[in-house]
Amino acid sequence: MFEYVNPEGQSSIENTPYRLSASIKGANAIKIGFLANGFPDSENFLALLADELSELEPGIEKEFYNKGNASIAASPELLSSITSDCQAVVAAYGH
Repeated sequence: MFEYVNPEGQSSIENTPYRLSASIKGANAIKIGFLANGFPDSENFLALLADELSELEPGIEKEFYNKGNASIAASPELLSSITSDCQAVVAAYGH
């Protein structure tokens, strides 16, 4: 079992909620895309994350994508494929 810890410290700036979301908890079936950024092991990390999410919500269907190069934006074709196939996406970015 993995435990994810948020390393952020306290901030005096008020958090602004992210407006885009998908209802995953209790969903009978939802397809989530996992977009790797092209860095080494980004696919492995997302595969482990997808497995953990599937344990929490068994109705999750997983689709994996990799933009292949961390220094460029995802192509319009890749983004189109993700948005047509998935109801939500988890993107790996950074190092």
